[in-house]
Amino acid sequence: MSQHRSLKGASTIATKRNVLKRFERVEILKKRGQWKNGQKVIGLPKTKPDV
Repeated sequence: MSQHRSLKGASTIATKRNVLKRFERVEILKKRGQWKNGQKVIGLPKTKPDV
């Protein structure tokens, strides 16, 4: 009997995510030079992950 695909280990989840966490978005904005120190983290512009 095989194991259901939803029960596989977490190590197999290594796909590219479309949705980034807030701290990941801030890091990308810092790399691009679009982040100013003291700026609020609420209402960040949309960012696409670097490929």
